[in-house]
Amino acid sequence: MPLDPTWPVPYVLDPHNFAADAVVSFCVSVLLAVMINAEAQAFVSSFLGDSRINAKDRFHFNAFLHLDILGSICYLVGGFGWPRTMAIDASKFARPRLDMVITRLAGPIANLLLASIGGSFVFFMKMLSWDARVFLMVIGVNVTTAVYNLLPLPPLALGSLVCELIPPDKVRARSLLLQIGPFLIVALALLERITHQAILSPYFDPMIKAVFAYIRTL
Repeated sequence: MPLDPTWPVPYVLDPHNFAADAVVSFCVSVLLAVMINAEAQAFVSSFLGDSRINAKDRFHFNAFLHLDILGSICYLVGGFGWPRTMAIDASKFARPRLDMVITRLAGPIANLLLASIGGSFVFFMKMLSWDARVFLMVIGVNVTTAVYNLLPLPPLALGSLVCELIPPDKVRARSLLLQIGPFLIVALALLERITHQAILSPYFDPMIKAVFAYIRTL
């Protein structure tokens, strides 16, 4: 069996070219990407001061409990997405605004680390001439998730930086951005899918392919 993926990177579900193995691998990879992203935010938040005893919304490692409706839709439409927003009490941080950004950035960084681990599995499976396509999908989905966090809209990581840069007295503006951000991201991904006009992909896909190729060569 081929050692290289038979699907593109980044991978986007295509009902006109349905492949059961690709769809199953994609769904499993999405669950892993969502779980590691959310749990990493929880870990860094606790490390920086927002620790909670028996917080059932944090360290349960149940990917299904971390799924966000709009984030999941975005995965189905655009190949990237985000987990349910992790509740964080920034008042417990020593540097509330900076530590909040660091906490949100922990998610995509964890996705890159998981992709690197997947790269290690691919390396060993190639040595044994085993089919590594599932792990290649894990790499692709996690890299895609990490790179699209550079989109400056919440709840993506760079969007959290934009929110923290809004002056404290502009509470309504920050609240509005947090509310419309997820809908705007899904709308952009859906618009690109429906119209077949490149909107986000020209900026992000080259980075995804480059990082994917680099991890495979590690």
